[in-house]
Amino acid sequence: MIPWKLIDTADVPGGGEQLRLMQRGNDFTIKLGQNELMNSRLYGSEEALATLSCARIKARPAPRLLIGGLGMGFTLRAALKVLGPQARVTVAELVPAVVAWARGPLAALSGESLADPRVDIREADVGAMIAAARADYDAILLDVDNGPQGLTRKSNDALYVAEGLRAAFGALSPAGVLAVWSSHPDDHFAPRLRKAGFVAEEIKIRATGRGSSGGARHVIWIATRPAR
Repeated sequence: MIPWKLIDTADVPGGGEQLRLMQRGNDFTIKLGQNELMNSRLYGSEEALATLSCARIKARPAPRLLIGGLGMGFTLRAALKVLGPQARVTVAELVPAVVAWARGPLAALSGESLADPRVDIREADVGAMIAAARADYDAILLDVDNGPQGLTRKSNDALYVAEGLRAAFGALSPAGVLAVWSSHPDDHFAPRLRKAGFVAEEIKIRATGRGSSGGARHVIWIATRPAR
C-alpha cells in the first residue's frame, strides 16, 4: 500500500497540536494529532450540512450564509450548487494555511468555488463573527470541530455552550438556520439548542464519498430560529 506523505503543517491560533495535510496517491487527509478532521474520500455528510441547510433558505431573495471552517471546500461547493446568483456566502477560516491548501494542493476538490463572486473568504474566528452579528445571516454552518465541543482549540467550546448558542440565535434572521456537523452523537446538544430558543432536529448521515457506498454515520443538528 502507498504510504501517507506529509505535505504541510500549520499552527492553529490559540490551539495546541498542529494541523497536518497528508497525501496518499489521489487521496488527502487533514489531521490534528491522531484525530482525522477530514478526508477527501468521505465527504457526504459535509455536503449534507450545506444541502440540508440551504434547502431551508434558498427561496429567500438574497440569502446570506456564514460557513465556519473551510476544510477541503466540500460544504462551500455544495452550498453554491443550491443557492442562486443573489446569495452571499461568507467563509470564516481561522487557519491561513487551510485557505492556502484549498488554493494549492486541494484546488481540485473545491473547484471554482473560492473564486465564485458570491463568496467572501475571511481568515477569521467564526465565533467572533457570530458574536458581532445582529440578524445578519439566514444560515450559519459550523464544521470547525469533530462535534459540539472544542477540538481544534479549547476556546471553541464557547460556540456550543448556552452563551454561544444564544449569540448564534441573535446572529440569525427570523426562521434562520444554525447547522452543526459532528462525527459522533451527543445526547446533550439538542436539549441545549432548544433551551437557547431553537427548534432542533438531529439527522444521521452516512459519511459517503468518492469510491464509497457506506462509511460511518455522522450527525448534523439543524436548529431553526422561530419566525417570531
